[in-house]
Amino acid sequence: MPLNDGQPSTSTSDDQNSDTESSERCDSMTSSSDTECSRQSFTSGSSSKHSSPASSPPKMVTFDELMTAARDLSNLSLAHEIVVNGNFKVEQPELPENSLERKVKEIVHKAFWDRLEAELNEDPPVYEYVIRLVEEIKEILLSFLNPGANRLRNQICEVLDMDLIQQQVDNDAVDIHGLENYIITVMGKLCAPARDDDVKKLKEISDIVPLFREIFRVLDLMKMDMVNFTINNIRPQLQMQSVEYERTKFQAILDQTPNALDHTTEWMKESLDELMAVKPCTSPSTSGAENHTSGIPSPMSVLNKFYIKLLDWDCQKKVLPETLMTDETRLLELQKSLELYKAVAAVLLIVYNAIGGPISGLPVLADQLKKITSVLLEGIHIKSFNRTEALENVSAQICTELNKSLTERGYPALPAHVQVALTGQICTIVHKDNSISNLIDERVHSYMKLSIVPNSHTQPPAILGGLALIQPELEVFRAQFNSIVNFNKQVYCPFYGKILRKLLLSEAPQGTAEAGTPSVSAE
Repeated sequence: MPLNDGQPSTSTSDDQNSDTESSERCDSMTSSSDTECSRQSFTSGSSSKHSSPASSPPKMVTFDELMTAARDLSNLSLAHEIVVNGNFKVEQPELPENSLERKVKEIVHKAFWDRLEAELNEDPPVYEYVIRLVEEIKEILLSFLNPGANRLRNQICEVLDMDLIQQQVDNDAVDIHGLENYIITVMGKLCAPARDDDVKKLKEISDIVPLFREIFRVLDLMKMDMVNFTINNIRPQLQMQSVEYERTKFQAILDQTPNALDHTTEWMKESLDELMAVKPCTSPSTSGAENHTSGIPSPMSVLNKFYIKLLDWDCQKKVLPETLMTDETRLLELQKSLELYKAVAAVLLIVYNAIGGPISGLPVLADQLKKITSVLLEGIHIKSFNRTEALENVSAQICTELNKSLTERGYPALPAHVQVALTGQICTIVHKDNSISNLIDERVHSYMKLSIVPNSHTQPPAILGGLALIQPELEVFRAQFNSIVNFNKQVYCPFYGKILRKLLLSEAPQGTAEAGTPSVSAE
């Protein structure tokens, strides 16, 4: 279309069913090979280019190399999104209502269509822009055809023969309405069923300029349909080759920009330091290389800690590891969900500890309390969210619901002082030193640590105390998080291996370092 609307945007929806299916696929890929892949990565001194990161000497990165790396990253991100998100599709971009870009686009489009209308109103009419439009429409229609559709291709080329149309224009014998009707007929043959109504509406438009305008609008929709159809067709092939493809693409980026793993290395170093800080010191009486290394975490422990740290990642303060950039949006969405789940769990734990027996064993009441809390705390991850006010509202609604349930079953309503105490406890869960919130946070971390250990994919870990009321949501979260972790391990295991070899050997005593590189074992 003349004055194109711009590049298409991508739309992703993190549907739980899709994520769970993706998790199952990733689980099957990793459950039997995580440990072996990691073991080879940490123990082998050399490997092929695509199975381990190539070491690159420091060098200046040229502009061309930077652009090549950016293109590789774009391709990597697109392929990754197609593979892991079954609902991925391309959509037309929607510019903000009052944005400068939208205003400029509207002005330029209006100028074009006004010029076209002015040409057609001249005496005799001028068809310069009409010919250009017809030629562009012809190319778009031909692009929709399969390689074997020779009959329709020949027909389109024959009817929309630009040389013939130009001769008809020169002799004032061109039939614009006839050309438009033929174009609409071909569009009806090529469009998806979802566009049938749009194509039918074109036949109701009689004016030339508005009709051309709508034709291009529908053609743009058909382009998006064709792109999404192609994506769905190539997804199975990409899924079969996704690990090798993404690893190869990332290696190409690393070749162009040798510092492309700096943030990943920083995260790994922090993970190792945190584990070293809590490891018990070795006894002075121990001797031998094996005993000297007892205080050094295993590579898999460091890697698991690396992934668990993502749960607390603050995107405003810290850059995500380069190896997880393609999952940034998914990780942010998971963080938002987890923050809400933890807040709900903390509130419900306070309520059930305070009231006890009279409300225990009532699943309908539990679901109602969870629903009330979830709705009122929606958006708790937003910095501007008024948490104190929201928690006060939660407390008031919960007390109302509790009194209703208690009185219906013959119990007395909650005394005023109990309601005040309950409200006070609930409103303090946003404090950093709140014991209930810290307890929930620790148990969620423990649950997630158990869920990402190799060979634990088939059976989900047991739900710890205090988390039972959010078990369904937590299990969905676990499946989505594991989907990201398992696929990431498969792709970037060799790169992590090189980083961890250096970090762990630097922490090991000299005699131990000479003994060999530590290997990975399932924990």
